Amino acid sequence: MFEHQPTDRWIAVENFLSDAVVHPDSSLRHAVASALAAGMPPIEVAPNAGKLLKLLVQLSGARRVLEIGTLAGFSTIWMAQGLPDGGRLVTCEYLPKHAEVARANVDDAGLGHKVEIRVGAALDTLQALQDEGAGPFDFVFIDADKENNAYYLEWAIRLGRSGTTVVMDNVVWEGAVLDPGMDEVNAPGIISALEMLGGDPRLDATVIQTVGSKGWDGFALARVR
Repeated sequence: MFEHQPTDRWIAVENFLSDAVVHPDSSLRHAVASALAAGMPPIEVAPNAGKLLKLLVQLSGARRVLEIGTLAGFSTIWMAQGLPDGGRLVTCEYLPKHAEVARANVDDAGLGHKVEIRVGAALDTLQALQDEGAGPFDFVFIDADKENNAYYLEWAIRLGRSGTTVVMDNVVWEGAVLDPGMDEVNAPGIISALEMLGGDPRLDATVIQTVGSKGWDGFALARVR
C-alpha cells in the first residue's frame, strides 16, 4: 500500500508524536542529556516507548516493578512515574558509572524514594533477590545484554507471579532474528528468548515490530500464566 519510507521519516513522525501526544517532562529530557554528557550510548527507549511502559505499569495495577538494564534511568523514571504511592522499583545495572548517573537522574525526577538501583551482573542480582525473598514482582522490563535474554525471562517468571506482565525490548534487532549472522553475539540470545516466549507454557506472549529513532526493532509483551 505504501512505499518504504526512509529512516528520517520514521524519526520525524516519532518526534511529532512525542511532541503532540507523549510530552516527556524536563526530568526525562535531562536524563537523556546527562547520558550523552557522560559518554553513554544513546540506546535508551524512545519517548513513546517509555510512555507505553508507564501506561502498562498503570494498566496492570503494578506496585512492584523489576527492571533489568538501567542505563541512565530514562525507562526507570517513566515506570516509576506510573507507580502508585508506596510502589517500588528495583533496577539492575552492571556498570557503576551508569548506576551513578541513573541515581542522580531518578533523584532529580523526585522519584528516589521509589527506586532501588542494584549494581553488578544482573544474573547475580536476580539470584540475590530470590535469596532475599524479594517479590513477587508485578511487572518486569528486560532491556540488558541480549545474550542472557532467555535467562532473564526465566528469572522474570521465578520472581513474578501468575499475572505478572513482562516486556522485553529489542527483539527484532534490524531483522537479525531472520539472519543471526548479522550479529553473532546478540541475535542468538534474542532468538532463544523468542522461542521461549512462544513455546514455554508458563508464558502467553506477542511481539510488535517498531520503527523510529532506534531503527527497525520491536518489543515482546508477555503475561505469566
